[in-house]
Amino acid sequence: MTNSLARLTAIMARLRDPETGCPWDIAQTFATIAPYTIEEAHEVADAIAENDMPELKAELGDLLLQVIFHSRIAEEAGHFTLTDVIIGICEKMERRHPHIFSDAPTPTNQKADWEALKAAERAQTATSHLNGVARSLPALMRAQKLQSRAARIGFDWPDIAPVRDKVLEEIEEFNTAKTDSERFEEAGDLLFVTVNLLRHHNIDAEVALRAGNAKFERRFKAMEAIAEPDFASLSLEAQEDLWNRVKQTEKKS
Repeated sequence: MTNSLARLTAIMARLRDPETGCPWDIAQTFATIAPYTIEEAHEVADAIAENDMPELKAELGDLLLQVIFHSRIAEEAGHFTLTDVIIGICEKMERRHPHIFSDAPTPTNQKADWEALKAAERAQTATSHLNGVARSLPALMRAQKLQSRAARIGFDWPDIAPVRDKVLEEIEEFNTAKTDSERFEEAGDLLFVTVNLLRHHNIDAEVALRAGNAKFERRFKAMEAIAEPDFASLSLEAQEDLWNRVKQTEKKS
């Protein structure tokens, strides 16, 4: 494995060589590569969702390349090296698992202890309890993380009932908004509090919406297959009839 990692870092160094490297790779920066890093992480998640192990192997390689790429850019600028990255994550994992790597007792609530260790690390440098929640996260995921951070210090509804009431309140405010800008703001509030409702039910909003997307896509393609090639020309009523047929078929299977 060490030789394989050395080979990959050597490939990236050659691609970034200012004299003999690839012009595209040479031109890249942290900012230009970041969207690809996010995309590769999502493709890893897709492969996992599809239980496609050959694809997962390939996508993990693509994601690893992103780590190598960012580390190479950082090394060229004198910030840190890939070795620094690896040492840093090794030290973090050992620090966050004292019951494994030291004589500390096994925690009774490992998740809570993990979060406490993370919070203690953030407290050393953070000026806000919300610091460190990446802005580039998908919006639903970031909303849930922001809410969870706030809840850890007591800024949270004590039970689900007032959260449900708040969802209904935000729906009403969206319905009564008078301008596009007001509707836009209320739409954000409605989505944010909906994420909060799901969080109180221990439902991951991002995962739930992915499942909803997949269900819609599956049913829509099934409708197209039934009506092929004339689905687009059907009336809305006929399309809705097909939708209900597909739903009933799924329930019976």
